[in-house]
Amino acid sequence: MAHRIRYIMVGGFLGAGKTTTLGRLAQRYTDQGLNVGIVTNDQATDLVDTNTLRSQGFDVGEVAGACFCCNFNELISTMGNLSADRRPDVILAEPVGSCTDLVATVIQPIKQLFDAEFDIAPYAVILKPSHGTRILKKEQQAGFSPKAAYILEKQLEEADAILINRIDELSEEALAEIAGLCRENYPETPVLRVSAKTGQGFEELQEFLQQDGDFGRKILDIDYDIYADGEAELGWLNSSLTISTDSPKALDQFLLAVVTRLQDLLRAEGYEPAHLKTIGLWEGFFGVANLISSDTQAELSLPSHCEIEKAEVIVNARVACDPELLEQFVTQAVTDIAAEQGIQFEFRQTQRFRPGRPVPTHRLESPVQ
Repeated sequence: MAHRIRYIMVGGFLGAGKTTTLGRLAQRYTDQGLNVGIVTNDQATDLVDTNTLRSQGFDVGEVAGACFCCNFNELISTMGNLSADRRPDVILAEPVGSCTDLVATVIQPIKQLFDAEFDIAPYAVILKPSHGTRILKKEQQAGFSPKAAYILEKQLEEADAILINRIDELSEEALAEIAGLCRENYPETPVLRVSAKTGQGFEELQEFLQQDGDFGRKILDIDYDIYADGEAELGWLNSSLTISTDSPKALDQFLLAVVTRLQDLLRAEGYEPAHLKTIGLWEGFFGVANLISSDTQAELSLPSHCEIEKAEVIVNARVACDPELLEQFVTQAVTDIAAEQGIQFEFRQTQRFRPGRPVPTHRLESPVQ
């Protein structure tokens, strides 16, 4: 009989650092000689996260068009198709950052229906310090409405462990404050401190994820009306464009400038970004710039270090504003930066919408015994 695959799902709010965390974990497991598969997830196609992880050489499947909970059968099918020639030892799964109730709708149904195939690891949820601190402190100006904040709180409530990310950027005081807020709000949940960027704390994280036990059992008491309204407030946009120049230009400079300009435009109108990402690809070159909140700096999270005369660019955004307005901001940002840098551009495709109400394929009311 084939060995059971270790299923490791890492959740967290939009911009928390899930993709970087999964990439680092995947590399660590690969270095140990394990076969690793990754499953990404979003509410449309042409996923930035899929491209990011594939560029690092990983075997990645994607569940596109709906979240794991609402597309459970495709999740199972996608996992089954990973490394058809080499059965994975570990599958790392990255759910949509605006989803919660994943224990009842994903982990427990896997246990009930596919226990012979999958071995469930502890469910870790990444806490994004910028928005997390403000939401857990119940600040009035947290950036999101109480309904959107409800999603982040519920994500943490169902976690087997909370991961405070970006500790390389936090002061001792800020780290102590957010760890205290976690203990106060979720006293029974262990808190780990990590940096997905530098790898700090990942030995402890891996050790935690290797534990055997009955994990993924925290079935939420959740109001789907609030959840659906909160998710719908976060407008979704994915734009694909081609850029070209008459002489070589730095791809990274363009990617970072577009995100920075978008941040300025959104801040001027009082709209809070949950995450913004730009990705540039051309002939093996690959770069990513991103922004995780209005009060943090845009950063080049994956530099390409290349100059290009042509490239494909994807802009992916989740912002607390109307999707049509979000498209206008993206168009303006690209237009402004292209003019500044002497770059021609052509939008090929734009998808934008408000996510619909979550309708899970399965939802268990109590944990599998």
